[in-house]
Amino acid sequence: MLDLIIIGSGPAGMTAAIYAKRANLKVMMLEKSAPGGQMVDTAEIENYPGYQSLKGYELATHMFEHVLSLGCEVNFQEVITIKDFKTYKEVHTENQVFQTKAVLIATGVVPRKLEIPGEFEYSSQGISWCAICDGPLYKDKKVVVIGGGNSAVEEALFLSNIASHVTLVQNLKHLTADKKAQDLLKKAKNVDFIYEAKVLEFLGDDKLTGVRVETKEGIKDIQTDGVFEYVGLIPATSFLRELNLLDEIGYVITNDEFETNITGIFSAGDCNVKKIRQIVTAVSDGALATQHIIKYLENL
Repeated sequence: MLDLIIIGSGPAGMTAAIYAKRANLKVMMLEKSAPGGQMVDTAEIENYPGYQSLKGYELATHMFEHVLSLGCEVNFQEVITIKDFKTYKEVHTENQVFQTKAVLIATGVVPRKLEIPGEFEYSSQGISWCAICDGPLYKDKKVVVIGGGNSAVEEALFLSNIASHVTLVQNLKHLTADKKAQDLLKKAKNVDFIYEAKVLEFLGDDKLTGVRVETKEGIKDIQTDGVFEYVGLIPATSFLRELNLLDEIGYVITNDEFETNITGIFSAGDCNVKKIRQIVTAVSDGALATQHIIKYLENL
């Protein structure tokens, strides 16, 4: 019987693992893909205290190495469901069932998709959601970035140093990213902007060749070698739907002590209902949630 299972290895989950191991809990972290969550897909991080600038995967690696150095068990499996047996929980993966006294959900968010014609056909075959992963494939080629928030603008700036030309397509009249990021991107000589544009479909035959958009001036086809989508995020919580823990969008509802409405199941980080989703807030959530979990376990 474990004391705590942490589902997810983003900044909230890894921070929780560090605090839990230091409290001498018997803890395991479950992760279905690569450690780090959204950090891994971030080209540059410039707002994490202690680092003026570093690659997202570097920060993720530092955190994960810290977790491993404490002897935390990490199991790379996808969680299918959680079952509540009051004093203990069962966490079911595709291959195993684990018993634990408490669960911390820290599954974060995943990129939202446009769900338009051509997206499925060209996913990972011209359409990407990770510039740092796939950007080098487009050296000296034309790319389109869809979105206008921090992720879109920061990744477009990263791509501007690789691609011959970047076209940023935004559905609003303006960008919504931080002013500094906007200013840097607007200074790039190989970037242009299309505002108030709705993406209709992705074009191509054997490979992606373009993006069809609708603007006030009419329908326009943009020739491109690759597309990077940054149109928002959705919580990675579909496996929790039967537990009645989520709001109408899919975010986990908790109280101030990171407790869900099921005793012994806690949640932290970007998958929660909250106003700000940043690495530092996820780290804070992970640390605070673990303190409440420790108190919960002491009272069992």
